[in-house]
Amino acid sequence: MFSEFTNDGICRSAFGRKYSDSESGRKFLELVGEVSEVIGAVRAGQFVPWLSWMDRVGGFDEKVDRIAREMDEFLEGVMRERLDDREGLLEGKKGDNFLDILLGIYSDSSGEVSVDDRESIKAILLDVFAAGTDTTSVFLEWAMTELLRNPTVMQNLQNEVREIAKDSSNITEYDSERMHYLKAVIKETLRYHPPVPLLVPRVASKDVKIKGYDVEAGTVVMINAWAIGRDGVSWNEPEEFKPERFLNSSIDFKGLNFELVPFGAGRRACPGAAFAVATIEFVLASLVQKFDWKLGDGGEGEILDMSQRPGITVHRDIPLIAVASLSK
Repeated sequence: MFSEFTNDGICRSAFGRKYSDSESGRKFLELVGEVSEVIGAVRAGQFVPWLSWMDRVGGFDEKVDRIAREMDEFLEGVMRERLDDREGLLEGKKGDNFLDILLGIYSDSSGEVSVDDRESIKAILLDVFAAGTDTTSVFLEWAMTELLRNPTVMQNLQNEVREIAKDSSNITEYDSERMHYLKAVIKETLRYHPPVPLLVPRVASKDVKIKGYDVEAGTVVMINAWAIGRDGVSWNEPEEFKPERFLNSSIDFKGLNFELVPFGAGRRACPGAAFAVATIEFVLASLVQKFDWKLGDGGEGEILDMSQRPGITVHRDIPLIAVASLSK
C-alpha cells in the first residue's frame, strides 16, 4: 500500500497524473522495485574486475538490460503522451508538473538552462523515482512498525495529532507545523531505520589524512548512516526507540548535524528531502488521526519480527500486516 501511494504521489508531481490504475502503471511500479534491487546488488565484478564475467554468466547483465529496456519504453510513452498534449503546453501550463518543466527546457534551446536530448530527461525522471519511491515507502513501513511496537509512542502521537487536527478531514501544512511530537517520531525513525543505510558513495577528490589514515585521491568512500545513528558516543540508549530525545534537541536531518545524516550532507545531499518529509508527515498524521491500529495476527508489538532484507534500501524481511479500525 505504501509503495503504491508513494509511486502515485511522485507520478502526480512528475507526470501530472497517477498510473497505478493502468496495467502499464502497475508494471512501472514493479520496475521501480527492480531498479532498486539491481542497484543494491552486491556483485563480485564490482570489487574484483576480472570476475565481472560472473555477472554475465549468472544472468545479472541480462536482467539489467531487460529492466533498462522496459523502463525506457514506459518513460518514452509518458513523454510522447505529454508532447502530444501541445494545447496544455502552449497555454502556458508547462509548469504544472516536473515533466512539463523538463520538456519546456528541452524545447527552448535559447534558455540559460538546457536539456540536450530525451535520454537526459528520462535519466532525470528515473533518478526521481529510484530515489523517492522505495525510500519513502520503506520509511513509512518502519515508522508504523515502531509505533505498533511502542504503544505509548503511538498513543502520544495520536493524542497530539487528534488534538491539533481535531475534526478536520484532512491534515494541513499549518497543522503539521505544530505537530512537534510527529516530527520527533520521524527523526527517531530516520535515526533508527535510515531507508538507505549506506549513503550514495563518494570519491575522495584529493589525498587526505583522517585520524591517522591516508586516503588517496580516487578512493571510494562509503558513509554508514545506520552505524552513525546507533553510535553510543553520540546517542544515549541508541538501541531504544525514543522520539522524546528530539523534543528539546536542535539536532536535525538537514546535513548540519553529522550525528543524523539520513539524507546525506553538503553538495551531494538528497535534493528531494523536503518533498519526502512533507509526504511522510501527511501520511503518518492521517493514519494515526483517522484510525486505531493493531497487528494483523492480533499479537503484541514487542514480539514483532524485525528481520531486515539486504539491499540499497532496507525492507522488512516479512512485510508488515496491520489492521485499521476507525477511531472512536
